[in-house]
Amino acid sequence: MDLTTIIGLLVCYILVIGGVMAGGQGIAFIDFQSILIVGGGTIGALVTSNPPEKLKGFMKVLKMAFTGGSPDTVSLVQTIVSFAEKARREGLLALEADAAELDNEFLRKSIQLVVDGTDPELVKGILDTEIGILETRHSSNKAFFDSMAELAPAFGMLGTLIGLITMLGNLQDPNALGPGMAVALVTTFYGSLIANGFAIPIAKKLASRSSQEVLSMELMVEGVLSIQAGENPRIVEEKLKVFLPPSLRLALEEKAKAAKEGGA
Repeated sequence: MDLTTIIGLLVCYILVIGGVMAGGQGIAFIDFQSILIVGGGTIGALVTSNPPEKLKGFMKVLKMAFTGGSPDTVSLVQTIVSFAEKARREGLLALEADAAELDNEFLRKSIQLVVDGTDPELVKGILDTEIGILETRHSSNKAFFDSMAELAPAFGMLGTLIGLITMLGNLQDPNALGPGMAVALVTTFYGSLIANGFAIPIAKKLASRSSQEVLSMELMVEGVLSIQAGENPRIVEEKLKVFLPPSLRLALEEKAKAAKEGGA
């Protein structure tokens, strides 16, 4: 569970609603007509602009923003370096049994390609293609929320026009001016809140998750190709450290130091 997404949204809505209530006119921000215009219009436009398969996977994509976390790149580096050490001692075929036990499907597939004697260029081509397809899929998922961020304010503006038309059409009736102005302004508020308080943050979180996953996969490709080339495990480790920020490099060194002390 990613608490940052939950906490962030809670802080956003609690403070916005708190600000509304602090003005003493909270009831003025509740308008059923505005909800129909913004909510119904946005949902209808999203249904129209997306294929059924993508709509069915909406909840699964949304769940990705609330669950999981960053890949454990430090453990990945340690695993790949240990594979490099074993391959150097016993040969590539010795990695087959260990690879079968890996939880990471991409790394398992990568090691298996190497064990099977696949040409290095072909290995790189296959893995790069898989990364590219993953990026395309993630970009498509993010685009759904980008569309929501565009449509909600647009329907908010549509509601504003409807409210203004209603208000201007009843200038002779002072009692109709208030409701018309409420629809005009509240729909804009709803559209902006949906976009800035939900769709845009979720899209950015999905983009962040995607970039982290792609980085970890590129790390694995570099490591596996280095193992296949028979490079020294120390060189493999140094090459993989490039993918880590300074804080994680320090954590990797501390883990390696602790492992040496524990084995001594």
